[in-house]
Amino acid sequence: MAGTVKTEVFNQFDKLPQKAQQEVADFIKFLGSRYKEKTTEKKAKVLKLKDEAFVGMWKERKDMQDSALWVRKVRRSEWADRA
Repeated sequence: MAGTVKTEVFNQFDKLPQKAQQEVADFIKFLGSRYKEKTTEKKAKVLKLKDEAFVGMWKERKDMQDSALWVRKVRRSEWADRA
């Protein structure tokens, strides 16, 4: 379908006067820059997790060396007697 649409657009473009063809070309450039900016904005907002301030904040804690064990202990102490 995309090929058919493209062909039809090119056929209509060829029928336009020179001034109108220039307007179409300018509009295509405008659309290209408009959508390029949106893509750039999305990439700028993505932050790498390793660059976040909270990463590594507990690295010096001895009780956090094995995080899975720590979680099990906390769960056991908090929820073991609650049934």
